Amino acid sequence: MYEKVNPCHPDKIADRIAGAIVDLAYQNDTNPKIAVEVLIGHGKCHVIAETSTKLDVNEVNAIIERIAGNVEIDYLEVPQDINLAENQKGTVRCGDNGIFKGVPLTTEQKKLSNIARELFAKYRCDGKYILDGTRLIICQSNAKTEDLRRIYPDADINPIGDWTGGTDVDSGATNRKLGSDMADSVTGGGLHGKDLSKADVSLNVYCFLKAQATGSPIELSCAIGDEIIDGRPYSEIVEIAREFISDLGGFEKFAEWGLV
Repeated sequence: MYEKVNPCHPDKIADRIAGAIVDLAYQNDTNPKIAVEVLIGHGKCHVIAETSTKLDVNEVNAIIERIAGNVEIDYLEVPQDINLAENQKGTVRCGDNGIFKGVPLTTEQKKLSNIARELFAKYRCDGKYILDGTRLIICQSNAKTEDLRRIYPDADINPIGDWTGGTDVDSGATNRKLGSDMADSVTGGGLHGKDLSKADVSLNVYCFLKAQATGSPIELSCAIGDEIIDGRPYSEIVEIAREFISDLGGFEKFAEWGLV
């Protein structure tokens, strides 16, 4: 049983904005320290960025408008806590405490992920999907039920009728769709809106990739300041995550679908 949302779900719009702002920080600094939270809905977008790198507010506004359209923007930028910044001086150390796990994807999870992408290629608007054994539930905004039924004749489609979706109907917040993004690898830490020093990003990516490669679940923990995790330097784990996200096209692209 698995649920997947597409990149135009309000929560994913929030994730994408946060990811794009992190991309902006990386344009200014090779290793910025940044954490971004986004709340969006009903014509308003609230953003808080704790960052070591000063960002151009006009560029931030342009990101929000490109992804979310015409919304009223409330942007607050504050420096990262000096004590946390000191933790990273001199070497690459783990940026936070946490527990992490990676779990191999199931056939069901891969199948639904493919269905979500197929639908998004045709309908680039808010959508949510569930696969539970043989039962497929498709909730796709701005689509006629009869058109969807021709593609998926056995699915439960828009059970209460056609709908519009988006941030004018629902609010969105960063890291609220971790089940969609991580499947059974969900942990307490969110993937989006954070730089690579944050274990929530790098260790979640590392555990997920290791689980797919080995075919076995993996669980790790870390303390802030750790330099060795899973028998290897944390700097190596950061570079594994950096390469993975770079291959996707950056943090905004990572936010579109997460790890699945």
